[in-house]
Amino acid sequence: MKENPYHLFFKVLSTDLRAKIINLLEKKPRTVNEIVKQLKTDQSKISHNLHKLALCNIVTSKRKGKTKIYSLKKQTIIPILNLVNQHFCTYCNKKCKAKGEYKWKFI
Repeated sequence: MKENPYHLFFKVLSTDLRAKIINLLEKKPRTVNEIVKQLKTDQSKISHNLHKLALCNIVTSKRKGKTKIYSLKKQTIIPILNLVNQHFCTYCNKKCKAKGEYKWKFI
């Protein structure tokens, strides 16, 4: 049986580390080493999670010499993240513990 595309898409976004990677890449494209340094996480974990994000085209990469530079898929992912943020800030009820913690604005 074919898996639901919504389930697959949101499953890829569902880890804290991937959310942190997305937040970093929202600001500017980065190499794996830059992400490792910023997040203070093992290189293998960062690479594994970037691979998962790339499988759904949430991130893309360009090779510059021996280095890969990762960035968000701006045509589709940035608008989706803006809608999620707007929905969250508007409709998350008062009982939601996370309300107010996340006020990201994606360009």
